[in-house]
Amino acid sequence: MAQERLIVEIEKGKEASEGRPSMGPVYRSIFASDALPPPVEGLDSCWDIFRIAVEKYPTNGMLGIRENVDGNPGKYKWQTYKEAYDLVLKLGTSIRSCGYGEGVKCGIYGANCPEWIISMQACNAHGLYCVPLYDTLGAGAVEFIICHSEVSIAFVEEKKIPEGDNQSFDLPVKKKSDICTIMYTSGTTGDPKGVMISNESIITLLSGIKNVLENCNEKLHEKDVYISYLPLAHIFDRIVEEAMIWHGASIGFWRGDVRLLLEDIAELKPTIFVAVPRVLDRVYTGLNQKISSGGFVKHTMFSFAYSYKLQNLRKGKNHGEAAPLFDKIVFNKVKQALGGHVRIILSGAAPLSKHVEGFLRVVTCSHILQGYGLTETCAGTFVSLPNHNDMLGTVGPPVPYVDVCLESVPEMGYDALASTPRGEICVRGKPVFSGYYKREDLTKEVMIDGWFHTGDIGEWQPNGAMQIIDRKKNIFKLSQGEYVAVENLENIYGQVPIIESIWVYGNSFESFLVAVVNPRKQALEQWAHENDIKSDDFDSLCEDSRTNRYIIDELTKIGRGKKLKGFELIKAIHLDPAPFDMERDLITPTYKKKRPQLLKYYQSTIDNMYKTINKSSA
Repeated sequence: MAQERLIVEIEKGKEASEGRPSMGPVYRSIFASDALPPPVEGLDSCWDIFRIAVEKYPTNGMLGIRENVDGNPGKYKWQTYKEAYDLVLKLGTSIRSCGYGEGVKCGIYGANCPEWIISMQACNAHGLYCVPLYDTLGAGAVEFIICHSEVSIAFVEEKKIPEGDNQSFDLPVKKKSDICTIMYTSGTTGDPKGVMISNESIITLLSGIKNVLENCNEKLHEKDVYISYLPLAHIFDRIVEEAMIWHGASIGFWRGDVRLLLEDIAELKPTIFVAVPRVLDRVYTGLNQKISSGGFVKHTMFSFAYSYKLQNLRKGKNHGEAAPLFDKIVFNKVKQALGGHVRIILSGAAPLSKHVEGFLRVVTCSHILQGYGLTETCAGTFVSLPNHNDMLGTVGPPVPYVDVCLESVPEMGYDALASTPRGEICVRGKPVFSGYYKREDLTKEVMIDGWFHTGDIGEWQPNGAMQIIDRKKNIFKLSQGEYVAVENLENIYGQVPIIESIWVYGNSFESFLVAVVNPRKQALEQWAHENDIKSDDFDSLCEDSRTNRYIIDELTKIGRGKKLKGFELIKAIHLDPAPFDMERDLITPTYKKKRPQLLKYYQSTIDNMYKTINKSSA
């Protein structure tokens, strides 16, 4: 494997031992061969990140929202770092005056706004555990998180605690090992899991990001501007905003309406834009629609400019030198749609389609970086590098200060010691979480001999980048970043009386679910008879569009009755009159579904369902 510039081998691979699969070599970013970043004086906690930024950049605009001018949105109005700091100190005093201090869990429930950051920093100042509250994990998730994490005080949209003006409290000494936040994420059993993240995890990950960008001549600085619209309740946006604060940059907040996001971007003019693939898919679709409707001359000009720049990128030229003239006269309109100043677009939370990534690399005049991480790894384990066109479709090499290896998964045919290494991605290092809150059993399941087992299957590329190719567990993300626990859904949908068996499918490149259904022959024929639907045989009845519509309606009915979320509802189905069987290698002798084999067998059917739905909704 080529290791120049990107990764370095620090441990040899190990053959399978009793009870454990074989493990491939351990790799680390060549940008930082040491396991830990060099220390920064006084930087031991997330509070220190903010405190140091206030000392360095007191008059820089830190937090901005759009002013309301006669009912219309105006310019961004900014709080400086010093003004935000003073508010944090006042709020911290109020929290302490209510009797809450170090180690207490503090919930934050609300949309992204300056108050969210102020509340978080007040927690950081006084050593409270910040517990973001959000309801996208399903009905009752907020109540569960509050009860499970033992939240004592929470911030919501309105101020509910006294000022405490006449009191003062010393800030406690905070250690790197202290827990900074407990972030809840999806669990296969249905209950969210509280991921405990320490100060050191966040600081180390931020140091790794800083190291990468500096080595690629794209370091963050105080003039950078970031638009905050991805949920702060998730680790992805939280980490990016911490990075902005460390460098004295400005964070502007959107108005909370996706239809107005581009307007907010145009006004804010961000330099750093972070997105989930679903957002970038919309950008891609919108741009292609404009190009198609632009007339013959414009379309021809665009196609020529696109091909010319793409060819130069493939030759190894960096994006600023590949086609500077076409950047000005053809692609500038795309650049202006994102405010005109974006230099880095970072995609995460789910895989970005290769064709979308390649297209945006050409037309946005920005670096398109794709990253990979989990809440348990502080959001960042891999990130692709600027001006490396050979990393298209990958998540890049490991970030500095983490170790990565692959573990073989024999039951799925993945060998970490093969010439093309494939296996479960395992991570160790300071950015890895401290455990699941009050769930030591679940922690032991994923933390084995110091390695966090992600459940994702990766393939090392010859250039040292990682490509995500599969999922070991039966839980996956849709393109908008939402987790789907597929076995749980199949148990729910299997309760529809007319269904014999159902296989639910989704992937990280699509925003909705489809399914293959085995109907109950007798029940379906009875329904057809009662509704005067004539058919020659059972096969033709399964092919009837009325049957298809009826079963989708029944699935939707039970899904809504069980309070499933919108993205968990089935949008399209294929009715197979032949039950899943061992003869086609679709199930095990104990009748468990073989998901990779099911996908292989029904691949063309799946593709057609997605194609039909996407075409009708375009």
